[in-house]
Amino acid sequence: MAIYYVAPWWTYWLHNFPHFNFVFQSVDNTFRPEETSYQQSLIFLACVGAAGLGLSLLVLTVYLVCLCCCCKDIEEDTKRPNTCCVTWAAVITGLIICSAVGVGFYGNSETNDGVYQLTYSLYNANHTLDGINNQVAGSLGNVEAGLKQHLERLDEIFATRSDYLQVLRFMQLMVNNVVRELTALPDIKKASVDLAALADQTAFIEYYRWLTYLLLLILDLVICLAMCLGMAKQSRWLFIMIMAFVVLSLILSWALLGAAIATAVGTSDFCVSPDKYIVNQTKDFLSADVAHYYLFCSPNLPNPFQQSLTVCQRSLTTTQIQIQGLLQFSVPVFPTAERDLLGIQRLLNSTEFSLHQLTALLDCRGLHKDYLYALMGVCYDGVEGLLYLSLFSLLAGCALCSMLCAIFRVWTLMGSRDKEYDDIDEEDPFNPQARRISYNPRRSDIHSFCSNTSSFSSQASLHPPPQAASCTMPPPEYMNQSMLFGGSPRYENVPLIGRGSPPPSYSPSMRTTYLSMTDVQISRCETNFHV
Repeated sequence: MAIYYVAPWWTYWLHNFPHFNFVFQSVDNTFRPEETSYQQSLIFLACVGAAGLGLSLLVLTVYLVCLCCCCKDIEEDTKRPNTCCVTWAAVITGLIICSAVGVGFYGNSETNDGVYQLTYSLYNANHTLDGINNQVAGSLGNVEAGLKQHLERLDEIFATRSDYLQVLRFMQLMVNNVVRELTALPDIKKASVDLAALADQTAFIEYYRWLTYLLLLILDLVICLAMCLGMAKQSRWLFIMIMAFVVLSLILSWALLGAAIATAVGTSDFCVSPDKYIVNQTKDFLSADVAHYYLFCSPNLPNPFQQSLTVCQRSLTTTQIQIQGLLQFSVPVFPTAERDLLGIQRLLNSTEFSLHQLTALLDCRGLHKDYLYALMGVCYDGVEGLLYLSLFSLLAGCALCSMLCAIFRVWTLMGSRDKEYDDIDEEDPFNPQARRISYNPRRSDIHSFCSNTSSFSSQASLHPPPQAASCTMPPPEYMNQSMLFGGSPRYENVPLIGRGSPPPSYSPSMRTTYLSMTDVQISRCETNFHV
């Protein structure tokens, strides 16, 4: 299945971004990373993150000023400020951050996959180029060193036979042709070294980029969880810790936004026309026809190595024929020549095998496939992942700014709540704390005769009436009604006898004590209570 590279639409969109230098002059968007003006245009795009950070700090400053001014205008009779808006703002902000984290995880994974595909293709291409260099070096070593020694010894053996010497001269000519053609092959050793170094450097940078984004994503999730806990606990030290981490995450988000935009635009400039840049970078050690042969690998393009490989193959075949003739006719006359002739034959076989492998390695299909896979990884997965990471940084930066505003508002509400609690009057009868104090037996000056918590001495002072007493009072109507609600009411210490208050609830022991009292004791108790 043929693979063709077509730059995706988002690379053209990013490629058309305006490029300006530091003096706001338009710069050509052709990928030229070695030029200062182009570097300045990418740095100018990276300043978008700095602008976003400055805008966020400006918004926070304005919000703090407005918040401080509004706090002075809060009405004094407002006992519980409305926190509904703050709660919903915190919830929406947390949802936005969680969504942004999901986008960030996807973008980080896509970018990592693209860079991994790039490094894998670079290492694979480097392995192919190393194989080409090894095959060329091995073939030259066999032909130059091995054959030369055998031919020199055969010259001494066949010194008396001019016809055999003439065959040796012809074999030497064929060997020279092989050496010349192998030497004429382009030296791609430099390209191999550059690819390996580029792959190592790219893998190193990608590891720390991936780790940085992963830690930032985890930090944002922790901030969301801590924000929920802080809203529930209303803890000041927890809010201080959250604010510190939010500021750190805010700075990192905007900084990474600028870096992602600059990297995406620069990579898109390369992806729009990668062939032109590679031809310019390899012109020092590769000719234009060789570069085009590997970059396009079209059947219409001639193989620049075909002629050299054909000459080598024919020269080796001719030399093999000559060796076969000498083995057949010279060995019966010169037996000592057989060893050298067989040695030459083995070297020729080994060289021919290496030549076949070299022909397969020099074919454009292997390197062109690696080239296409590298472009697909960078320009599709890589740039797409950078766009998602940019979206994550933008959403996270805005959401974190809103989260800081919500935290500031909660902080002021906590301060106003503490101030309101400090202004509560302890003598207010409707204050729960004052009610608890008033019910304390040690602080109460009212002598109760029917309290559940009173001592036995206070109850002993009430002498029960004689058995013959006939003036027992019927239970009041409200006490009979209270028995209908016999659950577990809250019993009061003093019965409100003769007052206009609603009837209290009585325990069974209190009711028994009350029913056993005489009229005199009841009147005495009312007198003491009113006093």
